[in-house]
Amino acid sequence: MATINKNLDRRSFLKVSALAGGGMMLSFSWLAGCKPTLEEELLAMPKEWFELNSYIKIGENGAVTLYSPNPEFGSNVKTSMPMILAEELDTDWKNVFVEQADFWPTRIERQFTGGSQGIRQGWTPLRTAGATARAMLIAAAAQTWNVPTAEITTSAGIIEHKGSGKKAHYGEMASLAATMEVPEEVTLKEISSFKIVGNSKKNVDGAKIVTGKPLFGIDHKVEGMKYAAIVHPPAFGMKLKSFDKSSVSGMSGIMDVFSINLFKDDYGRNFFDTATFPEIVAIVGNSTWEVMQAKKSLVVEWENAPEESFEIAGFGGRGNSKVTVPAGLENTNRHKERMAEYIQKPGNVVRRDGNPEEAFKKAAKVIEKTYSAPFLAHNTMEPMNCFADVKGDQAVIYGPTQAPEFIANTLASSLGIPKENIQINLARMGGGFGRRAYSHHMTEAALISQKIQAPVKMVYTREDDMSAGVYRPTYSATYRAALDENNNLLALHVKAGGIPETPLHANRFPAGAIDNYLAEAWQIESNITIGAFRAPRSNFIAAAEQSFLDELAEVMGKDPIEFRLELLKRAETNPVGENNDYDAKRYAGVLELVREKSNWTSPAPGVSRGVSAYFCHNSYVAEVVDTVIKDSKPVVEKVVAAVDCGIVVNPDAATNMGEGAIIDGIGNAFFGELAFENGAPNKTNFDKYRMIRHKEAPKSIEIHFVESQEDPTGLGEPFFPPVFAALANSLYKATGKRYYEQPFAPQLEMQNLKM
Repeated sequence: MATINKNLDRRSFLKVSALAGGGMMLSFSWLAGCKPTLEEELLAMPKEWFELNSYIKIGENGAVTLYSPNPEFGSNVKTSMPMILAEELDTDWKNVFVEQADFWPTRIERQFTGGSQGIRQGWTPLRTAGATARAMLIAAAAQTWNVPTAEITTSAGIIEHKGSGKKAHYGEMASLAATMEVPEEVTLKEISSFKIVGNSKKNVDGAKIVTGKPLFGIDHKVEGMKYAAIVHPPAFGMKLKSFDKSSVSGMSGIMDVFSINLFKDDYGRNFFDTATFPEIVAIVGNSTWEVMQAKKSLVVEWENAPEESFEIAGFGGRGNSKVTVPAGLENTNRHKERMAEYIQKPGNVVRRDGNPEEAFKKAAKVIEKTYSAPFLAHNTMEPMNCFADVKGDQAVIYGPTQAPEFIANTLASSLGIPKENIQINLARMGGGFGRRAYSHHMTEAALISQKIQAPVKMVYTREDDMSAGVYRPTYSATYRAALDENNNLLALHVKAGGIPETPLHANRFPAGAIDNYLAEAWQIESNITIGAFRAPRSNFIAAAEQSFLDELAEVMGKDPIEFRLELLKRAETNPVGENNDYDAKRYAGVLELVREKSNWTSPAPGVSRGVSAYFCHNSYVAEVVDTVIKDSKPVVEKVVAAVDCGIVVNPDAATNMGEGAIIDGIGNAFFGELAFENGAPNKTNFDKYRMIRHKEAPKSIEIHFVESQEDPTGLGEPFFPPVFAALANSLYKATGKRYYEQPFAPQLEMQNLKM
């Protein structure tokens, strides 16, 4: 049983306030609050309450409200976070209400959905808040009944003193509890006694979603609102030269046409201030249809953009770096040529163990393979959109964003308004995958509203989103292995890079498991805008690494799982180097579990089976993909996954995330591809950009979680990287061909296999 000291936090972590209408409010620094919006929920709450930074409310009727800080885009944090709170509070789940907190930049430490860190970072604060509230309710009951606190128990929102037979629900003690001093230390529950955490709960927004309630930014409307569309350059490496406003001024419903520039000249960009085209043309009118029709008719002249350099702040407090955006219109064929050139050059050595160069000289055999993957578009189902109402020195922004804290400074600079006067209200997101961490769409909408002095909703077309970035980079990685005459592994060398970043994680497996190991990185500057894409960098390097390990195991005459386990055993018992960023025992654990659950050594007749495992976002995932060839077509019959993500808060939600990531990965592995011709992407909508279809999804997906008492770790992203290689390794067994280049579909078609 853990004891938590509230003074561990450098801020005043918890404070308590009495509510005007009775009851207690327990506030803690990292949650932001807002008034409930649904009348039916208000009826179940006290009549009056205060609006503060961030809080837990306990009403006189025993109801509990949590204002969830993290924007929700389907990862189910809005359900899982209150489950943690309710567990330690020891309340009845049916009495818990949840609201999405809006952004309060002066009252919150982290309000960001990304990196699969929401539950991991909220775990201890939420448990502490719930346990503290429970302790104060017990103290209030002890005072009322004149009995020792040690003799009082709680269960499902009921306080009881068994010796006297006295009972009360939480609401009856809430007002008195509000006057109690916040305890310096609280005791957290034993994990073995959990009743809510670890038991599946339905999505708190589920009913609203399926009944079409307005939850998303694109649903938002206010009286007198105008509509806007944007026009950006047709290719990377180009910029606005001029436009003819008169070409659309006579069209129905068109109010104004003007250009906007997202950044002030003296503004220092932060990590998420990616904007492909900072200067764009805005068209404003009375309806989305009218502004989009005008967009087709607007006469615009473009010109080549010069090379540009600027400083950008590093993510998470890392130092600034200089970004160079080269001039010119780029082409995929030239990208491939340049990457092939860099493969032959020495890279930047980021890790060296032993003497790999000498080991390669002595090798009896050298295995070398190069893997590559193209740019990918995020393709969130809900188009980028934002509502803005800027009047004077006040601004209200409402829309889908993963990272409100990172766009706040940009908005303040671009609008010339103090940051504290900008209210960002958070809509539920119709998909994110990293794309909505880059919130320039909010700056665009805000500047448009400021210009016309009216509320406005700005909506991208699918073509806008797919042709203006932000993309997953294009990557390449070369792996080399040195073997002796008995096929023992002597050394491994990886050289990985991309446009415009490297995917290399030099201290991850198999680093630490091989005496002689060399990792080199390289990158090529580009004016094509890239950004975080589900499991950034890991989504490619895992595919390359795990495909190579499979091929290496075959050459060495070893079972693919057993080969990985041998390497991990070495990393566990006698690791090489001191900077290995994985736990070899937990890594091996998911491989052993997936071997058992997939019945690895006994596939059904006609089934071709591939395996892959990877560590990222603090979690371990191993996957086995079963493929069959039916009517000259590869069909993914089954995927079995094993994951170690610590304690699983909401098993059904966790399983859903795993299934979604696996299907997403298979779709991207088969079909995902974006190429460029003279700076322009060759696909701008789903008629050409191939997405996985329902009939192509695996027929069965099994998710198995390692039983654990470790604190929760990441989950939304770790399922994604391993499936690329598991699929590739399975296809090799089915077709006899290794797949070194993504996507796989064109190569399969060359083998006369249908897709």
